[in-house]
Amino acid sequence: MIPEDYVADLPVRLALYRRLAEIEDERDIEAFAAELVDRFGPLPEEVEHLLQIVAIKLLCRRANVEKIETGPKGAVVSFRDNTFADPDRLVAFIRDQGPAARVRPDMKVVFFDDWKDPEARLRGTSTILRSLVALAQPAKAA
Repeated sequence: MIPEDYVADLPVRLALYRRLAEIEDERDIEAFAAELVDRFGPLPEEVEHLLQIVAIKLLCRRANVEKIETGPKGAVVSFRDNTFADPDRLVAFIRDQGPAARVRPDMKVVFFDDWKDPEARLRGTSTILRSLVALAQPAKAA
């Protein structure tokens, strides 16, 4: 969330949340962050985390991820309608992860990792999703 002591004016904060909800590109997140710094000063940790979460949501849309649950021991990924753009590449990716990933009987993919703090979870989640986005893109011909 955007702390009150960072942006004191409630209508301005609400307008910022509306703008964040409309962002559809990671470059727009960076531009939004730069604007916040220009207008209100250095970003507090809460705002940095908020921007990372917005980026994660964008990645989820691009990878057809309906839900991602993270905790100290990893992440569980659910795909919208249990489908992925390139299932063969996804299976190969999971196989390449060895014991660090597996598919559950309910078709959710589990990624095992050691994320002790929220910052590590955000980074790890972003890394997984970036990999899934890359796998979902059409394979380039050699």
